[in-house]
Amino acid sequence: SDTYVAFVGRTYRKDIVDTIRSAWTIGNLDRLLLNSVLVAVAVTCGVILTSLLSAYAFAFLDFPLKKVVFAMFLATMLVPAEVTVLINYNTADSLGWVNTYQGLIVPSLASMFGVFLVRQVFLQVPGELREAAALDGLGHWRFLWSVATPLSRPTLGALGLFVFLGTWNAYLWPSQVITDEDHRTIQIGLEHLKTPNDISKLNLITGGLVVAAVPIFVMLVIFQRQLVRGLTAGAVKG
Repeated sequence: SDTYVAFVGRTYRKDIVDTIRSAWTIGNLDRLLLNSVLVAVAVTCGVILTSLLSAYAFAFLDFPLKKVVFAMFLATMLVPAEVTVLINYNTADSLGWVNTYQGLIVPSLASMFGVFLVRQVFLQVPGELREAAALDGLGHWRFLWSVATPLSRPTLGALGLFVFLGTWNAYLWPSQVITDEDHRTIQIGLEHLKTPNDISKLNLITGGLVVAAVPIFVMLVIFQRQLVRGLTAGAVKG
C-alpha cells in the first residue's frame, strides 16, 4: 500500500542520513575535507600561474632552441607518475616535507598539460594585437595580464577545474608522503574507514564516498560549460 511504501521510504532515508553522519564522525571527515580543499585550491592556483608564465614564454618569446626545449618538456607527459614517486619522495624527505602541506602541494604546482593547453590558446592571438600592444607601450608583463590572460579565460577555467578534480581524487602521492592524521586528504581518510574482515562497516565506506563525491558533482554541474569551451578553445590552430 501507499502507507507501507511511504514508511519504507522514510526508513530508508533515515538509514542513509544515519550512515553519513556515522561516517562523518568516525572518519573525522570535516578535517579531511578541509585538508583536501586547501591542497586542491593551492595546487590549482599554482598550476594556473605556472602554466600562464610558461605558455607565454613558449608562445610569444624567442630564445635559442625553443622548439627543442618545448618538445623535451612535452615528452615528460609520456612518463607515468608511478615512475617518479620514489624520487619525489626522497626529495620531499630530504627537505623535511613528509607529513606537511608542502609535500602535498609543491610537487604538483606545475603541469605540462596545462602549459600545452594554454600555449595552444596563445598561439591563436593575432600578431597584430601583440604589435599594437607594443606600440602602446605594453611590455611582456602588461600584455600577459591585460590581454593574453583575459583572452584565455575559458581555457584557464577548464584547466582549473581539471586540476582541482585531479588533485581532489589523488591517492598515490598523498598516500606516500602523508602518514599522520593531521594532513590526510579525503581519499586517504576513506581508506582508513575500512575494517578488515568486517563487512558490516561497508555502509560507512559508502557514506564516506558520498561525502567525498558531493564537491566533485557540484563543481561539474557549475562549471561544465566552461570545461567544454575551454577544452575546445585551442583545437583550431596547432
